[in-house]
Amino acid sequence: MRALRAVGRRVGRRLVASAPALLGVVVFTFLLMRVLPGDPAVFFASGPNAGQEEIDELRRVLGLDRPIPVQLAHYLYDVGTGNLGRSLTTGQPVLRDLTERLPASLELTVTALILALGLALPLGILAALRPGSLLDHGVRLVCSLGVCVPTFVSGLLLIYVFYVVLGIAPDPTGRLDIFAASPPDITGFLLVDFLLVGDMEGWRAAAAQLVLPAATMALFTLAPLARMTRASMLAVLGSDFVRTAKSIGLGRGRVVLVYALRNALLPVITITGIVFSTMLGANVLVEKVFSWPGVGSYALDALLGSDYAPVQGFVLLMASAFVIVNLVIDTLYGIADPRVSIE
Repeated sequence: MRALRAVGRRVGRRLVASAPALLGVVVFTFLLMRVLPGDPAVFFASGPNAGQEEIDELRRVLGLDRPIPVQLAHYLYDVGTGNLGRSLTTGQPVLRDLTERLPASLELTVTALILALGLALPLGILAALRPGSLLDHGVRLVCSLGVCVPTFVSGLLLIYVFYVVLGIAPDPTGRLDIFAASPPDITGFLLVDFLLVGDMEGWRAAAAQLVLPAATMALFTLAPLARMTRASMLAVLGSDFVRTAKSIGLGRGRVVLVYALRNALLPVITITGIVFSTMLGANVLVEKVFSWPGVGSYALDALLGSDYAPVQGFVLLMASAFVIVNLVIDTLYGIADPRVSIE
């Protein structure tokens, strides 16, 4: 009970400390949207020949005719009451749009992160065990290629190879094939919903649609994870306690996995949290290439249409996700290394 109360106090303090940063993000995004070129009233006025009176009326309805400080005060009040505004593009509340699209982005991001970790951890460990070898140089080459090639380029290459040339991948047209039936909307995650209703054929169809976009994002995030794993393992393998474990006759596998890897996990956990937050907000190009209906493509469409509310809601969502990820990282610290105190 004492440990749970300590964790609760720590989470509460972190949330309170994050409030000014979230407020700053909200204010900055609001002001930035107002100085960017484009007028939503002109963009959404009915027809290209809309008169000035119609545009002025739409500006009045949207509240754009008021002074900027007044608009900001109204917006902060709405955010405080859970109202993120209404999207002019979809005609729905922004909160509802984000809630509907967030599971698609999370499903893609989490799958890509699992793929990236499944490759980065073994590659980083192997490269650290044989520094300067051909394997080490190969791992660094793969990492460099993953960073240098933009995600939309690698995504198009994967589509060309596996869909156009080999014909083994499904159409890159969203989360599910147009001829497949969607599962009941239980959690919003298609893989989970298909499992809950026992539809394995639908699960395989959804998983097939997920492979290429997840692989595209995993290739991009592989580099920082593998490099951090390699660097952290090299530092730990040269430490005194690892040499002592080897000198008393412990097996190589136990020394690497039990002693070295666990002590090398802290920086890897940190970079994993940063990578996850970055992936969630920066996967917009992958979502556009694969027609993935996530929050990134939603925000981009709104930005191109000078639709303020969805962009502001998206930025607030990403900032909140970053705070939550940091809290999770703090908790994982204590699990990975008991020497890290809850307090």
